[in-house]
Formats: sequence, structure tokens, C-alpha cells
Amino acid sequence: GVTAVKVVNVHPDNRGKYGLPTVMATIILIDPRNGAPIAIMGGTRITDMRTGAAGGVAAKYLARRDCKVVGLVGAGVQARTQLMALLTLFGRLEEVRVSDRIKEARDSYVEEMRRVYGDLAAFVSVDDVREAVDGADIVVTATPSREPIVFDDWVTPGMHLTCVGADAPGKEELDPNILTRAKIVVDDWEQASHGGEVNVPLARGIITKQDIWAEIGEVVVGKKTGRASQSEITVFVSTGLAVQDAVTAN
Repeated sequence: GVTAVKVVNVHPDNRGKYGLPTVMATIILIDPRNGAPIAIMGGTRITDMRTGAAGGVAAKYLARRDCKVVGLVGAGVQARTQLMALLTLFGRLEEVRVSDRIKEARDSYVEEMRRVYGDLAAFVSVDDVREAVDGADIVVTATPSREPIVFDDWVTPGMHLTCVGADAPGKEELDPNILTRAKIVVDDWEQASHGGEVNVPLARGIITKQDIWAEIGEVVVGKKTGRASQSEITVFVSTGLAVQDAVTAN
């Protein structure tokens, strides 16, 4: 019953230069019956929340039920909303590790999360990405990297990875070898193939469309199975869907 137009852009220097979020967005919510505007509203928080929620939905269907350890690569906004979703899903976790190239960012994240969720998990700031990934049940990557930062030999059977950072052509966070042995689920094939975590491996011929198991919607409605075994490695490629913005804005 609603439609939306979102103007969203990414400015990596925003925090340092202007004290503004990296991702800035504005949403126009429209009544599709008559074209009348319902609201012109900030879309930055909505983008943060719906992206985190999508990661939670993916974990519901693709992660193991007994997940206890989460590794977060990147200590920005998505490290916060993805964790909110995972705590909503699992209730509590044993350990949450966070890595970020800026020490102050990860230390600040840990301090904040201990204050907000300290009774639900132990929070640890780690010096490098491998420390966050090793032995984790769920790994969330949320960085603007244009080269792999999570490597194949770190990824163990049963791990689930949610990849948020790759949102434009040329961006990637995972070693492509991970994708060759994982069950890959995307939110939308068209978007993911051009700008999601799979875009570089697809362009280089390392994987093909046939290597993509499903879109997350197909899993949710039961057309395709989600996690099939305790040992399966699963990857969710998150690019963000317009329907998520429209529903959340409404």
C-alpha cells in the first residue's frame, strides 16, 4: 500500500570532516493510489535498521541454531544494527569480537556495547581481522574494502558470513575461494551481480550465476532450502532492497 523513492549516497570522509554519518539518505514515501506524498523523511536511520534486520533474517535461515560467537569486521553503524538483529534472533551470545583498522573505533564500539548489551554477551576488541574470524560461528563484514580481507583458510565448516560492505562494482571483502565452497544466497540477483560481494568473482569468472544457490526471498517462502547441515558454509550477500525501505519508512 505504499511506494518509496530513496536518495542514498556514501561519503567515507563524512565523520572526520563534517561529523555526519558515512551513509546519508532521504526517503519520499508516496501513496500509490494517487501519487500524493505521505512524508519526506530522513532515510539514514531507516537504511541502518533495515540492513541490520536483513542480516538477521539471513542468519535465521542460514546460520546454525547453536551460534555463540560472532565476529564483526568493521566497527561502524552496521556493526551495531547487525548485532541488534542477531541478539533479537539468538537472545544472547557468548562472545562478540570486533576488528577495525581504527583502534579508537573498535574500542569505542566495545565500550558502547558493553554498556548497552553487557548482560547478553562478552565484547572483545581485537587487533586484526583474523582474530575476529577464527572460530566464529557468524562473521559480519561491513567495510568499504576493494580487496579481500577475510581469507579462505580462516573459514571453518559450519560458519555463516553476512557480507554488507560490497555495495558498488569493484568492492569485495571475501577471498573468492570462500565462495567456491559456500552456499551463496543473495538478496537480489541483479543488484548482487553488479555491486554485491559476488560482483568481482563473477566478473573474473571465478564463479557463475549457477553457483548462486538462491535469493533470500526464495528461502524464506520455502522454494529453496536454507542451511542443510551443521557443517555447511553459508554466505549472505546483502545489497539492500527497495521494499525494505518502503515498509520500514511506512
